[in-house]
Amino acid sequence: MRIVTDPGSQSWYEASARQRVAGLVDEDSFEEFLGPAERAMSPHLPLFDLPRAFDDGIVVGRAKLDGRPVLVAAQEGRFMGGAFGEIHGGKLVGLLRAAITAKPAAVLILFDTGGVRLQEANAGETAIAETMRAIADARTAGIPVIGLIGGRAGCYGGGGLIAGTCSRLAVSEQGRISVSGPEVIETNKGAEEFDSRDRALVWRTMGGKHRRLTGGADAYCADTVAAFREAAIRLIGTAPAFDLAMLEAEQARLEARVKRFGDCRDATEIWARLGVNDPDAVPAMTDAAFAETVASVTEASHDAR
Repeated sequence: MRIVTDPGSQSWYEASARQRVAGLVDEDSFEEFLGPAERAMSPHLPLFDLPRAFDDGIVVGRAKLDGRPVLVAAQEGRFMGGAFGEIHGGKLVGLLRAAITAKPAAVLILFDTGGVRLQEANAGETAIAETMRAIADARTAGIPVIGLIGGRAGCYGGGGLIAGTCSRLAVSEQGRISVSGPEVIETNKGAEEFDSRDRALVWRTMGGKHRRLTGGADAYCADTVAAFREAAIRLIGTAPAFDLAMLEAEQARLEARVKRFGDCRDATEIWARLGVNDPDAVPAMTDAAFAETVASVTEASHDAR
């Protein structure tokens, strides 16, 4: 007997890139570009005696979401930590450039990356810059770019920079967003500055709950594919225009955040200043309790204005 499970109930964190795409978009609507038969693989990894993947760790294509056309890119964190290389980055940049002509309702980027591959550093760094430019071009053309973050590798390095250029971001508790990863900080500054083995510290500093409370993410999701689908549909409809007024408002928000929290030494201090009644309880909060906390903090912020 064959047991069929609901892909929407699957853990986003545990799912592969293709499983996330299959559960996220409308059933049987995904059409992959440069699929398995194309064998679009890195030409550089064999030089380092490293294995390659037939898709170079990223799935790209078109689909429908709630009946509307979208373009989708999903990074595979299980292959080299979802890191950017020449082909990996080229596929993402190509998808974003195609959006200008295709005019989809949105481009969805399913982040799961540790940053740039050291073996393809120059090509990877170039891909990061080209991706950010391509997102700006797509948004200027009126196409929202929605980032979804909740995978094993998090969203680090250049991926964190790219996420910052998206129209909207949705994150789960398992998701982490940062330009520098825990190990990178510890290597350069020492364990006294940041202990990468302290998982509680990592999640307080870079985790989904912290990013949502401080405005670094626009939606917080349960760790299911269905929850991310619901968030993506909602965020497409609330994506802001990409114009000078929006950029000025965002710059003002960031400056105010630095002024308000710049002297804080721990995330719990930030949460306390936001008005969270019991900051130490945030990490253990259920999704429902955390949603109520976010709502109260948001309401208090609006009242303060």
